[in-house]
Amino acid sequence: MKRVIFNQKGGVGKTSISCNMAAISAWKGFKTLLIDLDIQGNSSEYLVGEQFRDLDDNAASFFKQKLALFGKSKDAGDCVYETEFDNLYLMPSSPELAVIERELESRHKIYKLRDALRELEKEYEHIYIDTPPALNFYSRSALIAADSLVIPFDCDSFSQGALMGLLETVEEIREDHNPGLHLEGIVVNQFQAQASLPAQLVDSLRANELPVFEQYLSSSVKMKESRNRQLPLVHLAPSHKLTQQLIALHDSLSDSGSKAARRA
Repeated sequence: MKRVIFNQKGGVGKTSISCNMAAISAWKGFKTLLIDLDIQGNSSEYLVGEQFRDLDDNAASFFKQKLALFGKSKDAGDCVYETEFDNLYLMPSSPELAVIERELESRHKIYKLRDALRELEKEYEHIYIDTPPALNFYSRSALIAADSLVIPFDCDSFSQGALMGLLETVEEIREDHNPGLHLEGIVVNQFQAQASLPAQLVDSLRANELPVFEQYLSSSVKMKESRNRQLPLVHLAPSHKLTQQLIALHDSLSDSGSKAARRA
């Protein structure tokens, strides 16, 4: 199963959800790959620290060699590294992604990630793709390559407006490039049960018959601590309330992924 975690709005918890879903998947025994396509490299730093910037092969290396007319082409697997966590692997980001984006787009390399993931999924049971908070070459590549889309939603009115625009974009990409892409669900993140606005916004999503996961993710300083210490929550604080919510979310993803596989 290849999942892309995407929202055009920044600050909705995309990196936290991507890293923790991948970490829980690996913790449960699945060979799992996280691909970081955000030039900020937040997922890469979360899992391996600042040292990811010193790695010679990365997501930019993978795309750069697709621009070469001559020379031996590298496999995507050459740009993947083991992390310190069992079963968890990373294709790290690089600032060079910004440098080569325009040329990749002008030379119509939008399907190269899709082709690479068809090979990688022979080795990895679960693949998660963290994307930039913008609809650019890399996020489009990920949406074209993925089986499913998970959208983080942070319960404010601006986020709701961005969400409706995103759904229109996803439908267009599905029709033009990836008919197999399905919206697996919307993750309600940083939920504050005592506030009225979050509940109203979630009710509005459900009223529009959008697939909202039952498990909401609470706001917690523990997530910030997790990122500062480069330890996914399942390793830092396995019994914490937010960790248990993330595990429940992962199990919901597994259930929906199994149903999608049976339909296919």
